[in-house]
Amino acid sequence: MVAPLFVGRRKSGAAIEAVTESNSPILALAQTDSTVDSPGSGDLYPVGTLCNILQVIRLPDGSYKVLVEGLSRRGIIHLEEGVGEDTPFVAQTFPLTDHLRSSRKLDATIRYVTNLFEDYARLNRKIPKESLLSILNIEDPGILSDQIAAHTGLKVEHKQQLLSEPNVGTRMGLLAEFLEHENDILEMEKKIKGEVRGQIDRSQREYYISEQIKALQRELGRDSEGFDEIEEYRAKIDKAGLPDTVKDRADKELGRLNTMPIMSPEATVSRTYLDWILDLPWAKGSKETLDLAKAEEILEADHYGLKKPKERILEYLAVRKLNPGSKGPILCFVGPPGVGKTSLGRSIAKSTGREFARISLGGMRDEAEIRGHRRTYIGSLPGRILQSLKKVGVNNPVILLDEIDKMSADFRGDPASALMEVLDPEQNKHFSDNYLELEFDLSQVFFITTANLLHPIPPPLKDRMEVIEISSYTEPEKVQIAKKYLAPRAIEENGLKNSKVSFRIDGLREIIRSYTREAGVRNLEREINSICRKVARQVAVDDKRSKSRFAIDGKTARKLLGIPKYLDSDKKGKKPDVGIATGLAWTEVGGALLNIEVSILEGKGDLLLTGHLGQVMQESGRAALSYARSRAREYGIPKDFHKRFDIHVHLPEGAIPKDGPSAGVTLATALVSALGGIPVQTDLAMTGEITLRGNVLPVGGIKEKILAAHRAGIRNILIPEENQKDLEDIPADIRKKLKIHPVKRMDEVLAFALVPARGK
Repeated sequence: MVAPLFVGRRKSGAAIEAVTESNSPILALAQTDSTVDSPGSGDLYPVGTLCNILQVIRLPDGSYKVLVEGLSRRGIIHLEEGVGEDTPFVAQTFPLTDHLRSSRKLDATIRYVTNLFEDYARLNRKIPKESLLSILNIEDPGILSDQIAAHTGLKVEHKQQLLSEPNVGTRMGLLAEFLEHENDILEMEKKIKGEVRGQIDRSQREYYISEQIKALQRELGRDSEGFDEIEEYRAKIDKAGLPDTVKDRADKELGRLNTMPIMSPEATVSRTYLDWILDLPWAKGSKETLDLAKAEEILEADHYGLKKPKERILEYLAVRKLNPGSKGPILCFVGPPGVGKTSLGRSIAKSTGREFARISLGGMRDEAEIRGHRRTYIGSLPGRILQSLKKVGVNNPVILLDEIDKMSADFRGDPASALMEVLDPEQNKHFSDNYLELEFDLSQVFFITTANLLHPIPPPLKDRMEVIEISSYTEPEKVQIAKKYLAPRAIEENGLKNSKVSFRIDGLREIIRSYTREAGVRNLEREINSICRKVARQVAVDDKRSKSRFAIDGKTARKLLGIPKYLDSDKKGKKPDVGIATGLAWTEVGGALLNIEVSILEGKGDLLLTGHLGQVMQESGRAALSYARSRAREYGIPKDFHKRFDIHVHLPEGAIPKDGPSAGVTLATALVSALGGIPVQTDLAMTGEITLRGNVLPVGGIKEKILAAHRAGIRNILIPEENQKDLEDIPADIRKKLKIHPVKRMDEVLAFALVPARGK
């Protein structure tokens, strides 16, 4: 450290003059006995500090004021006293380096010493807050011990002990003993001062003052109830442990409330504001569970499959275990309805030991729902984020923002833009709500968002989130989910826990195939509950049947649920047809089949597209027609068909909007088939974007589309060649049942799809 020294002895002054001329360091040694005026070599400690002289001021009385900077510990090998008062001491020294060996005991000692030093600074009140913070932020244990020793009022012999000790662990132990002694003395001083000041009867004094305040309140026309309320608020503010800025704001608002009439509307607004400040968890957090094995066990018990989301959660817990100060991630689960996005959020909260809160964003239009209303409005409140934090009572919950792709914007603002501050780890530490007008730290909140589709989410908001796609469930996965989770829960909820009700694998498979055709398991759960309700009715009507065994197999399931909603159509049994092709679509509810029909009519070359098609799909239809014209000769299409015939392209289920480029190859296949009179295979589905040159470009949602084709019993699938990498996400057992053909050109698609007549 840097310290000023006043040097009065001629011998020491000669040393200062010598090192100033030679620009060399000087050795500072303490005397063993401060009463000796002319110390010799035996009167000095054998360990001192090597120093640089930063500044020398010669005073009028011949003494010096010297500013020195300590460099290192030095031990004396040999010390020459010199002859006379004007000859300085000359020392031969060796450096004393710190010996540091990390251990748990050393870490515990360091933590204990820093706590003792904080108590010392609190009791002493002579150490500036800035100096205290800078010292406590020192990471090197050796430097930390030296700085703490330098800022305490220890005796010279104690400081010399610390200076002479090269072992950092031993030095920390000595420092702890000295600080304990100093703190005991300071505590005793404080107690003595308190006893002296307490000679006045404090209770009598407070009673006198409170009676005066009550009398003044009555003169102002206010009753004692208002005074008691102010005192109650003041006590709550003092006990709440609020941050300094928040406490200052609360005190200021309480001062305003104290000057208002008790029944005025402004007083009600101030009370509500103070209640919100006091109810928010500014520094209260729930204790995290960082046991990875236990967390993995909970996730596996709550959900079947979902490998990627589970791995990401366990990675987060591992990072939190190694670095507790890490910021909370922002995850976005994207997938069709019913695949477990929301329930996975609950499982994450359960596995991490945190509280859980869910905020539905579907249909949200007002920015104030996120940032809160300003207090100038009647009935204004904080945003949904702070409302959720108040509800759970901690500042580090898991908050699930559901349906983030369903938000919209109007004249009241854009809630998606307001969410960008909430979901940005670099900004949400200083999140400011319009109602509170105070910064609240959201960096410890674990935010999870869910969406069915990614493209409605604004790109800047999407950039702040880590997207994890949760794809459709396969039939074997649905069977396991129903067996392990849905069926036992339905049996319990419908009061059949004591009855002998069981679902067999063939029964579950029959429900999945004949009564549900979805990406998730929501409809499957409804059908299982429907069966349980019918069984419950039988049991409730006849008590004797309560002990009967109900085994739900395929035949029983069909009997209880009635006529199947979906019948497995035998694609192989149907004959190839002209002008009809099956495409694959990706919707917010998963994959779906897209049947495209083309009719050729006499006319004048008009192209009619029907079926609630979007702009992109209409453009794909025009591109497919241009491709068909360019291949007219190869497929026996009349050259002047565009002048003689009208072409009507229709996609059934016209009430459902359809858009996207991935139907390009299907449109082109149906057009060539209709114009050339060539049938299209029935056991075939395809997807891909088409160019005018006949190239097939990659598209998205390959897994969803292939699973949709598998559910419909289609075996042959055409996909763009560049989408082969997406086949890794498809379970191996399903890939074995399908024939997936990657194609690069439209000619390859037509070679697979069209069924030429014999000899052609």
